[in-house]
Amino acid sequence: MAEDNDLAAALADQFSLSSAGGTNAHHPPSDAAKPGQRNGSALQTASLPPGKQKTADEVLAEMSKVPLFMTSLDNVDEDNEQLEALKALMYEGTRAEIADNFRNQGNDCVKQKQFRDAREFYTKALQALKAPRPQPPSRDEGDTRSDARVVEDGDDEDDTRTERAIEEACHANRALCNLEMNCAAALKLNPRNIKAWYRAATACLALDKIPEALDACETGLKYEPANAALMALLARVEKRRDHLAELEKIRMEREERTARERAILRQALTQRNIVSRKTMQAPNMEDAVIALSDPQDAKSTLNFPVIFLYPLHAQSDFVKAFAEDESLAQHLEYILPTPWDDAHEYTKDLVDCYMETAEGGIIKAGKNVSLLKLLASGKVEVVDDLVKVNVLPKSRAGEWIEDFKKRKGKA
Repeated sequence: MAEDNDLAAALADQFSLSSAGGTNAHHPPSDAAKPGQRNGSALQTASLPPGKQKTADEVLAEMSKVPLFMTSLDNVDEDNEQLEALKALMYEGTRAEIADNFRNQGNDCVKQKQFRDAREFYTKALQALKAPRPQPPSRDEGDTRSDARVVEDGDDEDDTRTERAIEEACHANRALCNLEMNCAAALKLNPRNIKAWYRAATACLALDKIPEALDACETGLKYEPANAALMALLARVEKRRDHLAELEKIRMEREERTARERAILRQALTQRNIVSRKTMQAPNMEDAVIALSDPQDAKSTLNFPVIFLYPLHAQSDFVKAFAEDESLAQHLEYILPTPWDDAHEYTKDLVDCYMETAEGGIIKAGKNVSLLKLLASGKVEVVDDLVKVNVLPKSRAGEWIEDFKKRKGKA
């Protein structure tokens, strides 16, 4: 949960007390930025329709009654229906969903430096995780609700892992809120409090907030340059900084290599006149994807995931890597006959192959033609990295074609 790591960022402002001196500098606007002027000419300000003009305070007061713009609950009417509806939603869903909602609200408070409120939200999140787990309604109770939750195998394990991750994050975040409030209070009273700087730096290091950890160590060492504990901690922070920098370098190189290989693959498909597209319902093929034998060379051999469909029997065979220079017959040679073919209708010589076109029609695919030639015609498109081939007995292909046309409305 990368967002949780942003919690320590707010400590940076507190750590800079010694350098800022507790005073903010204010600079008067330059002549080029005087209110009401732009390039030397007066700006025209828009006016509200007659009878609807309100002061800024009145507008803000009205907006504060809308839950979306609320910054405080102190002056909210008890009968605010919108707010009550939102409060009810906070407690709907699974334990993990409820807790994650509170965690996100806590994170939002931290961004606003409202650490006390953030701590309360994290506490509510932890309390939600300790509540009894909702049980799905039993059939004996006659529950016919359409939105009753269907529990799949593995759901409980996934929920448990999610809950543990949220619980860990909330404990760490709540501890950081307490630390921030305590360290900030101590440093305001005494900016030379070395223990406060040390503990703040330790917390930031634990959350990989390296700039803040370095700032805390260096500021503490300004007051006590020979402090052995701070010097040792500074060395640890610098070592961690270098390690993270190396990891970031590796990540960037990996992303650049992946992007380059994707571009080369797109180039290879374009050069071969192969049409492809992606959908939002891509099948799970694990690691089976369109790939070049040499990812850095667009002229190397393309390999495609291919599925042989037997629509008359609702069966299929999957080939993870079908080379572009191979024919359908080469693979049907070892795939056929199939174990479920009791009528012995499926042999390489007794079947024909058909592929759907991009326009929704079908074409007969030559069994002895290379896959590249079939795909490069421009009539067939590869959807979601998967080539689909329908295999039918020659004696029954006609009935399937007629049925296909009826389903497509082309009969």
